[in-house]
This record gives sequence, C-alpha cells and structure tokens, in this order.
Amino acid sequence: MDKQKLWGILKVVLKIGFTAALLYLVSLKIDFKVVKELFLKSNLGYIFLAFAIYYLSQIVSSWRSLSLLKAIGLDLKFGFNFRLYLLGMFYNITLPGGVGGDGYKIYILRKKFKLPTKRIFLAMLFDRMSGLWAIGMIAVSLIIFIPKIDIPKTWPFIALVAGTLVYYLLMRRFFPDYSKKFFTVHAKAALVQSLQVLVVIMILLSQNFDGKFSPYLFSFLLSTLAANVPVSFAGVGAREYVMTHASTYFGMDQNLAVFLSVAFFLLSTLAALSGVWFVYFSREFEAAPSSKEAHDFEEKADEAAVGR
Repeated sequence: MDKQKLWGILKVVLKIGFTAALLYLVSLKIDFKVVKELFLKSNLGYIFLAFAIYYLSQIVSSWRSLSLLKAIGLDLKFGFNFRLYLLGMFYNITLPGGVGGDGYKIYILRKKFKLPTKRIFLAMLFDRMSGLWAIGMIAVSLIIFIPKIDIPKTWPFIALVAGTLVYYLLMRRFFPDYSKKFFTVHAKAALVQSLQVLVVIMILLSQNFDGKFSPYLFSFLLSTLAANVPVSFAGVGAREYVMTHASTYFGMDQNLAVFLSVAFFLLSTLAALSGVWFVYFSREFEAAPSSKEAHDFEEKADEAAVGR
C-alpha cells in the first residue's frame, strides 16, 4: 500500500474517532430525547423557508467563487460553475478521505483550462477566506447586542477594520490579480453569511422562539468557524460541541442550541445531495478521481507545462 493511500485511510480513521469523541462529549450535556421532540414539533413552513434561503446562499456563494475564477482568466459561465459547485458540495460529504469537493473542482478546472494548479487553488483559498471574513464581520456586529461579552464595544470593530485593511494590503501586494475583485467578492461573502444567519433565524422560529436571537446567532457563527477546521466529518461534532459550551456561557437552552446545529447540518446536506444528479444522471463531468489519480495527473500536467 502506497503512503498516499495509507494517509487517506488514516485521515478517515482519525476523523471518525474525533467526531465520535466530540459527539460523546455533547451527549453528556444534552438530552437527545428532547432534541428529537424539537424536530417532531418543528413548524415545517419555517423549515422549508430555511432550506430555500440556504439554497439561495449557495447560489450566491457560487457567484462569489466565479468572480475569483474570472479574475485569473477562466472563461466560465455561471451555469457551468454552479453545476460544478453543486457537485463539489456533494463530494464534500461523500469523499471524506479522497480528493474532496474543492480538490475535485481544482482537478476539473485544471484539465479544462490548463491553468497551473496553484492559481486555481489560490482562487479557492481566497474564496474561503472571504467567507471567514464575513463570519467575523457579522459576529463583531452581534457583540453589541450581547451584554454578557463584557468588553468595550469599539475594540472588536477596531480589530475588524485594522485586520481588513492589513488583509487587503497584503493581498494587493502579493496577489494583485485576486485583489482586483476584493470588494466584489467580500460583498458577496457578506450576503452569503447574512442569508445563512437568516436560515438560523428561520430554524429558531420553527420552534416558536421568542427569546433573544443574538446569543444563538453569535454562537452559531463561532461554531461555523470551528466546523471549518478539518478534524471531523463535515464539521459534525465540532459545531455541536461549540454550541453546547456557548449555551452554558450565554445561558441558552442547550437542547435548542444543538437542535439548531443539527437542523442546519441536515439542511446543508440535503442541499448538497442535489449534486448527485451530476454523478449518476448527467455526463457533463467525469467521475471523481482517487487521490493517487489526481496526484499522478498533476505530475504529468506539470511536466507537460515545463516541456512547453
């Protein structure tokens, strides 16, 4: 067994172990029977609205990534990019030990446009970074409404403005092609995250919630940051772990907080499953390569590029 395949198996095993450990810790703090009851009594009208808004956020997210891909000269149509985006979402939940959704998109775009992998990878990276920036921006805005966070309210805003300025100047200095779309991309990122905050509100309203939204929204954003750390399957466990601990600090209903996290995950998974069409019913895209096949392709492509 080659080292690459062995590492792929090891990553899956580690993720399973870490996910299981986090879920066990969460189970010590909540009553899953109560969470189940919350699902059963959910207002389906609000749940449907939550799903529709989430799907809209993914359309905008695809539009955001398109801006960066066009910035490096890829002549992509919105429809093609969105279909590839949906397929990437599907592979993110079905290829935990393989190339993954982002890796698959890089593979397809590399084959189609013969552009260096690094250029496409950086576009994907800055796309992700814009999303993290938007999460931080909204989280900072919510601090005003949470008295429990006892710090001068100007400090987070100063940090956000200063960090954004440094982030932009560094991007402009070292990655000028990508920085040309900085403001467009980050405005779209803010729209994506605002829509996802609205998804959270719809999920809470499905429980006839009439309390303070800000602690739940702020905690959810923190849990989203935790879910982006690739130590568990699609953030499962990490998001719930953060929500339970934030509940203790902010005095939230722990069962409701976990319900919120699980409901969001299920909605996002349902949206990602729409990419299954391009796996089994459409021949527009080829099947996902194994990690070894993707690696071998990159080596041959790089050799060909050097030879030209």
